[in-house]
Amino acid sequence: MILFIFEGDEREPRLYITLERLYFPKVNDNIICSFGNNIYDLYNELKEYEDGGDVVSVMRERLAARGDSTLNGIRSSDISEIFLFFDYDFQNSHLSLEEINRRVEEMLTLFADETENGKLYINYPMIESIRYTKELPDTDYANYVVSREECKDFKRLARDFSAYNNLDHILFKDGETPTKEKYMKVKDNWQYLKQMNVSKANLLIAGVNTMPLEKSVINQLSIFEKQILLYVKPNRSVAILNSFPIFIYEYMK
Repeated sequence: MILFIFEGDEREPRLYITLERLYFPKVNDNIICSFGNNIYDLYNELKEYEDGGDVVSVMRERLAARGDSTLNGIRSSDISEIFLFFDYDFQNSHLSLEEINRRVEEMLTLFADETENGKLYINYPMIESIRYTKELPDTDYANYVVSREECKDFKRLARDFSAYNNLDHILFKDGETPTKEKYMKVKDNWQYLKQMNVSKANLLIAGVNTMPLEKSVINQLSIFEKQILLYVKPNRSVAILNSFPIFIYEYMK
């Protein structure tokens, strides 16, 4: 049984459901739930627990308080793998940039293995980075950077920048039975996004805008450390990067 925890309750689950149909349609025991707030609030809630890392207990109580029974009766030992998807959101005005970075680094260190505490994936600056492209494949993707100030309006920026009016080029609608042409088009676009985001992550880590020779080169803590070193500290900006295509690269066939 695999647990997927998303920051939001709309866009992230829809993206995942499409990926599930594309890459592992025969798997039906995955659990999907939404935290409903940012990674900094998750950090605070985890700190209230003595063990500091039982995310299943945190989510079970949080969902139950909302009348959601998804995790009722589910224990940590019932879960074989845990994946978390959250946004960097470094425009957060309630925390200093130093505190934001300290918390994200601590969370990435805690959630570094999907078979233990869980594995955390970070979107830079947020989930809307998935649509910050021109027509796919976008050969300029490696150059896209956004400042901390611009991130306050990043949803609009991504919408206006995108070559696409909506996300139909990478999503199946609820209940949709896509034509073979639509299915292949969506899958091709995810393949482009995988190539673009993984290559950009490799550029951050290793300095070359190509697919890495080994999957182990690309890891979330290394990406974060390079974002801080190359963009965040020097000029309060971040290289636009989405974690869903990187997840495909690492775990989906």
